[in-house]
Amino acid sequence: MAQRLPNPRRAKIHRSYTVEEVAQLYLVHRNTVRQWIKHGLPLCDDRRPQLILGGELAAFLTRKRASNKRPCKVGEIYCVRCRTPQSPALNMADYDPLTATTGNLIGLCPTCGGTMYRRVSRSGLAAVAGNLEVRLTRGQERIDESNKSSVNSDFKAGT
Repeated sequence: MAQRLPNPRRAKIHRSYTVEEVAQLYLVHRNTVRQWIKHGLPLCDDRRPQLILGGELAAFLTRKRASNKRPCKVGEIYCVRCRTPQSPALNMADYDPLTATTGNLIGLCPTCGGTMYRRVSRSGLAAVAGNLEVRLTRGQERIDESNKSSVNSDFKAGT
């Protein structure tokens, strides 16, 4: 199971932490914190125990989180399975309204065949879609718009 990135705001910026304290704070293994140090997390000095400033820890985790972001360009939808934004297969997508103002842009991933979703406001649909052929689907019917009577209803059809 993939784990979320640690929240940088948990570190107190005016406190220094040992490797073990950082591991406990973010519920990760000590070796994970040591890997962060190898990948650029600055230490206070070269002495033992290795101390990490809270402000530096928060800044490092913020940079790490920002480097993992993959923003979608115009005409792209993010595929969670492939972990990349890409144009849907055949440049076709459906717009499924969720509320009066927003809905999901739904397409098929050309690489893995999975379903891709992108939340879009109805007013910004043209700007986000770009060269995609978007088909507007009708939202679900409301109860009062349905002509079928409920199974638990005492009313008979046609009366």
